[in-house]
Amino acid sequence: MTVIVLTNCPAGLRGFLTRWLLEISPGVFLGAPSTRVRDLLWAEVRKYAGQGRALLAYQTNNEQGYTFQTHDHSWHPTDHEGVTLIHRPTRKPTPRTEPQTGGGSRTAGWSKAAKRRKFGGR
Repeated sequence: MTVIVLTNCPAGLRGFLTRWLLEISPGVFLGAPSTRVRDLLWAEVRKYAGQGRALLAYQTNNEQGYTFQTHDHSWHPTDHEGVTLIHRPTRKPTPRTEPQTGGGSRTAGWSKAAKRRKFGGR
């Protein structure tokens, strides 16, 4: 079984893939081509993807039972003791700034409206 997922790729590439695979959802192709055809399809996807991204997943004889390849993804497959895992790049946290109203700082505790609702007062 072979799965190809396209994101932001030209429509012509999607039409090309429908010759050998079934498009089960927009940009998601499923089929069981031979290894030779699968490799040729992946080469065409990489060639014509343009600014888009692509993912290829297929069955193989390993511990997981499948493997995958990516094209222009920020997440990359890495081998970890025989198991393929996804390496996600770490992003540096940006400092969060909260808007301050009226020049004062926010006080901890219940708001006046919440106190009225909780204690039944007006």
